[in-house]
Amino acid sequence: MAELRTEEEQLEAIKRWWKENGTSLIAGVAIAAAGVFGWNAWQDYQASQGEAASLRYQQLVDLTGRDALGDDARRRAEELVTEITDEHGTTLYADLARLLDARLAVEADDRPRARAALETVIEESERGYLEGLARLRLARLQLVEGEAETALTTLEGVSEALAAQRAEVVGDAQHALGRVDQARQAWQEALSLAEQHNQPLYGVQLKLDDLGTKEAIL
Repeated sequence: MAELRTEEEQLEAIKRWWKENGTSLIAGVAIAAAGVFGWNAWQDYQASQGEAASLRYQQLVDLTGRDALGDDARRRAEELVTEITDEHGTTLYADLARLLDARLAVEADDRPRARAALETVIEESERGYLEGLARLRLARLQLVEGEAETALTTLEGVSEALAAQRAEVVGDAQHALGRVDQARQAWQEALSLAEQHNQPLYGVQLKLDDLGTKEAIL
């Protein structure tokens, strides 16, 4: 009988506990389930957004990869860039789209638009390599516009993965400023870094050779 009373007491205790805590327990389970469902829904949404960005970027690459870009194709490419950057602004595809947009702008002789696209990548991208690419391209634009000192400042933030390319453009900037020795040193460094990392770097040796030829004439 003692055992029976103990079981009955335990049962009553469980009933009392459930009466006092059952509602909150159910609510907790429901919240947890909603959280899992919400997380899964968020993950699905992110995946679908990533797929949409990828598809749009692929369309953009297909368009800009043509030998000749007509007016209609150019307008569509610009629309795709806007769609990608507006709707997927923090993704890798947005950075890549802006880099392509800068190239299109240069081809259309629209340097202000090219600079704006590159500056956005530099300011907003969380990807060091792409930021470095944007800095290299912006520095080259600055050189074309006679801003060699500004180009040198722009190049300071280029990542080590692009050290050889950075050294080449540093040489270009130094040469534009009339600093022959610094230009030679930078170009030689570019060749050395390219060789160390097994990276092809075209045209730098020709710049060095041309520099030597000019010095001989003088």
